[in-house]
Amino acid sequence: MRSKELPEELRDRIVARHRSGQGYKKIYAALKVPKSTVASIILKWKMFGTTRTLPRAGRPAKLSYRGRRALVREVKKNPKITVAQLQRCSREMGESCRKSTITAALHQLGLYGRVARRKPLLSARHMKARMDSKMVRNKILWSNETKIELFGLNSKCPNSEAWWWQHLVLGCFSAAWTGQLVAIEGKMNVAKYRDILDENLLQSVQDLRLGRRFAFQQDNDPKHTAKIMKEWLHNNSVTVLEWPSWSPDLNPVEHLWRDLKMAVHQRLPSNLTELERICKEEWQRIPKSRCEKLVASFPKRLMAVLDQKGASTKY
Repeated sequence: MRSKELPEELRDRIVARHRSGQGYKKIYAALKVPKSTVASIILKWKMFGTTRTLPRAGRPAKLSYRGRRALVREVKKNPKITVAQLQRCSREMGESCRKSTITAALHQLGLYGRVARRKPLLSARHMKARMDSKMVRNKILWSNETKIELFGLNSKCPNSEAWWWQHLVLGCFSAAWTGQLVAIEGKMNVAKYRDILDENLLQSVQDLRLGRRFAFQQDNDPKHTAKIMKEWLHNNSVTVLEWPSWSPDLNPVEHLWRDLKMAVHQRLPSNLTELERICKEEWQRIPKSRCEKLVASFPKRLMAVLDQKGASTKY
C-alpha cells in the first residue's frame, strides 16, 4: 500500500531546519519524521529547488517503441492476424505482455480488430433452391463485387481517424481467364451497375471468346434484378444464369477475390489511385490455369450442396 505524502508545511520546515545548519538526526528527532524521508526531501530540494510534488512521468510502458513498430509490421503483413499470434511474436522478441496490452497499443495507433462476417443463415427455401439448381460450367461468365481495403500505414492520412480506405470493385472471369475489373466510384446503384455492364460485359465476352451462347452469372442483389436491368439484359441478348440466393460458396470467383487481396496487400499501395492500378495489374496476372481449375471445381461444389442437403458447404 502506498504511503501518504507529508504535508507541504512539514516539508518546508524540514528544509528550513536543514538550511539553518541542523543535521539529519536533529531534524527527524525534533519533527518525528523518518530519517530516510528527511534525506529524500532535502535531496529533492537540492535537485529541483522545491518541496512541492512534481508531475509524475507515469507507469513505464510495457511495450517499447521497437515492440510497437514490430506489431504494426505484423498487422500490415497479415491484416487477419489474431491478438494471440501477435502475443507470440512479442514474446519471441523478448517483450512478454498481456493481450490487453497489445490491443491497447494497436488502438493507440488506430488499428482495430474486426469480426469476420458469419455465413448467411439459409432458410429451407434457399436450401431447396440450391439443391434444385441445374447449372453448367461451360461458357459461364462469373461475376461478383468485393471491397479491397487500403491500410494507411504507409500513406499520408488527412487526419488521425482516416487510417484505412477501400475500393469497391466489380470483376468477372470464365474458365478461359479473367475479364474486366472495374473500380466503382461512389455508391453503387442500379443505374451505375447497368452502365458498368454496358461498357464492360460484352467486351469481356469478346476478349474471353465465349461466343453468343454464353450465360452470365450474377447474384440476386436487388440492383441486379431490377426492371431496368432485366430490360438491358434482354435487349443485349444476355442469358442470365438462374442463381439461388445466399450461395457465395457456389461461386468460384470468391477464391479469386482472396487471391487478389493477398497479392494487392503484398505490394503495399499507398493511396486509392495506386490501389486501383495494382488491383487491375494483379487481376490480369492471375494464371489462366487458376481460373480453369476453379471453374472445374463447380460440379464438386454442387455435390457438396447435395451432401449437405442445401446447407452451407466448406467452399
